[in-house]
Amino acid sequence: MEVDEDIVIVGAGIAGLTTSLGLHKLGIRSLVLESSDELRTAGYALTLWTNAWKALDAVGIGDSLRLQHELLDGNVSASTLSGLETSNTSFKVKGNSGDHEVRRVKRNLLLEAIAKELPSANIRYSSKVVSIEEAGFYKLVHLADGTTYKTKVLIGCDGVNSVVARWLGFKKPASTGRRSIRGSVDFNYSHGFEPKSRQFFGNGVRFGFVPCDDNSIYWFFTWTPSSQEKEREDSPAKMKHFVLSKLGKVPDRIRAVIENTELDNFIPYPIRYRYPWELLWRNISKDNVCVTGDALHPMTPDIGQGGCAALEDSVVLARCLAKALFDETSKESKDKDERELDEYKRIEMGLNKYAKERKWRSIELISTAYIVGFIQQSNGKIITFLRDKILATFLSGLQLKKADFDCGKLRIS
Repeated sequence: MEVDEDIVIVGAGIAGLTTSLGLHKLGIRSLVLESSDELRTAGYALTLWTNAWKALDAVGIGDSLRLQHELLDGNVSASTLSGLETSNTSFKVKGNSGDHEVRRVKRNLLLEAIAKELPSANIRYSSKVVSIEEAGFYKLVHLADGTTYKTKVLIGCDGVNSVVARWLGFKKPASTGRRSIRGSVDFNYSHGFEPKSRQFFGNGVRFGFVPCDDNSIYWFFTWTPSSQEKEREDSPAKMKHFVLSKLGKVPDRIRAVIENTELDNFIPYPIRYRYPWELLWRNISKDNVCVTGDALHPMTPDIGQGGCAALEDSVVLARCLAKALFDETSKESKDKDERELDEYKRIEMGLNKYAKERKWRSIELISTAYIVGFIQQSNGKIITFLRDKILATFLSGLQLKKADFDCGKLRIS
């Protein structure tokens, strides 16, 4: 069965849903294809920095999410070797884009807030894309269930294993050699921690946690494993014991966050990223196809910008694409083929403009995250000394600097 859709978006994650919402706000319909049978809310929570809130305000859902998530006051870093604090950075400062705003947001609430603003017919679940085919001015998107969508615009928001990115010529994201275990814990009482993120470095590990509200905490642990340590990932009990064994002189009150985490909430995953130079010679967009979010710029989690950058992408893409579609030239004395060619060229130009805007921002964030992670997780004596005595405040402040970015309003001139 072949179905015509002007704009098809692959993936109902943060990038896919926000792109669809941006287009919807501008009066343009799109169809989001999601391989799962419901919203993918795995991931617990993510920190949304100033730049992300600018994007959320642009699509009109920032205020509703603010009501559910408290502001974070700052970040405290400490050493697992000495237990001593190495930096204390306040988030209550001004940047070039105004006051900084940082909150830990539950992923399910974010996705539900975006999806709620979309017509239900805009999302099609159980729709796994298996191949993409060219057909003149259109792309044919073939699904596992036998359905084919004929579309004028194809947008890949399908994550690190993106089918669309592969069609554009991107390689699979590279392994950093690092692994992460993340989890969350819900207390039956107030946990008593201040609204600050906390990070601990030393012995080749990076551990941190962030309160989501008065009762729930999200935490993460990263390290570079040996082959034996990789085998522990098959056992949540072994993972829990391993994490606790690596925390060094972390205070008992903070250890209790891990001790109170249910075994089902220990989730391991490999840390991967796209080589930044790939964005220099690969096509972020080609013809009437482009990629956003993790399909474009998978990055390490060390500056917390993966989801934030996806929100930026979505606003910029919706704006560029809408402008291209609305800039229709006169239809007088044009036959059907000429009109289709004109629209195809305008779409191509709009996607190229989006790619140009996002290329260097993506390269900057991927590179910064990788370098910060390397320094924070390093076990060498020299880098450990520099990190704990000299670079700690700089590295923490770097997160604010990279978040000091405004993707602009959604409206088009």
